[in-house]
Amino acid sequence: MSYLGPDFEPQQPRRFRRAPLTVALAALVPGALIGWLVYEAVGGSDGSAAAGGAATPPASSASSAASAASGRSSAPSGAHSSGSPRDDAKPTPAKPTPAAPAATGSEPLAGKVVVIDPGHNLGNFQHAAEINQKVNIGATAKECDTTGTSTNDGYPEAQFTLDVSHRLRTLLEQQGATVKLTHDHDDPPWGPCVDERARIGNAAHADAAISIHADGSAAGNRGFHVILPGAVHAGGADTRPIVGPSRDLGERIAGNFVRATSSAPANYVGDGTGLVTREDLGGLDLSTVPKVFIECGNMRDSKDAAQLTSGAWRQKAAEGISEGIMSFLRR
Repeated sequence: MSYLGPDFEPQQPRRFRRAPLTVALAALVPGALIGWLVYEAVGGSDGSAAAGGAATPPASSASSAASAASGRSSAPSGAHSSGSPRDDAKPTPAKPTPAAPAATGSEPLAGKVVVIDPGHNLGNFQHAAEINQKVNIGATAKECDTTGTSTNDGYPEAQFTLDVSHRLRTLLEQQGATVKLTHDHDDPPWGPCVDERARIGNAAHADAAISIHADGSAAGNRGFHVILPGAVHAGGADTRPIVGPSRDLGERIAGNFVRATSSAPANYVGDGTGLVTREDLGGLDLSTVPKVFIECGNMRDSKDAAQLTSGAWRQKAAEGISEGIMSFLRR
């Protein structure tokens, strides 16, 4: 997620008391606890700035080996901590992924609807006037969207989020879910605005919705975190009915993300839980369906960036998110 604007400006979240991840998630996702304990036992510490290197991920599953795409974008840097995107920054569009086999109706998620929101849009940097326009998010107004961040080598967040979203869609469709993306490739060519992203999930009557992002924090800040909606009741926003189920969804995703990727919870927000509550994100504030955001890592940290630019790791990220969503929908 970009630190540059609506829904994507990292802020130090309000501190809240919460048991450590291994306790908070154990009741909901036992597998995640086991994976975390194994991870600690082998000395992995992806969430620490002092870590000597990225933890070695577990062996890929069959689906990882079959669908992981390697390769790193040669696109120039987009938005970053020192300012706006470079004028010559024209990211390479992500390639479409093959559609999943048609559902038969007997799959575990048959009849379930999931909306995936790939953060930002590769065309946003060409539409500065449009994405800078303010939209109402209930309690306040924020910019329509932002360009997102990038790695120091120029791999755009928008390309990362679309790639993970495609992988996630395939996995969920294989389980029988009906999956809708808020945008895909250049359709639309920019945006959609954060209020529209929320409305897409609402109109689909999604059983679960997730917005995929990667952070643009300072080097040394590592790890993932899941953003949960706080209780907002102002203007057109009323998250009170979805706060509880969204927390359940977020906890399940966080636990499975740890297990699938061996990533640690962020060392700079969330007090080591991998969970953050915010009340200033239009994509959450305007949602009427259970929804969370996930910041899969920090693109501005070289060790996190090495994972985020790996096709094999992105497949693991999609698997962890998918398994969290499946756990939520089958509860």
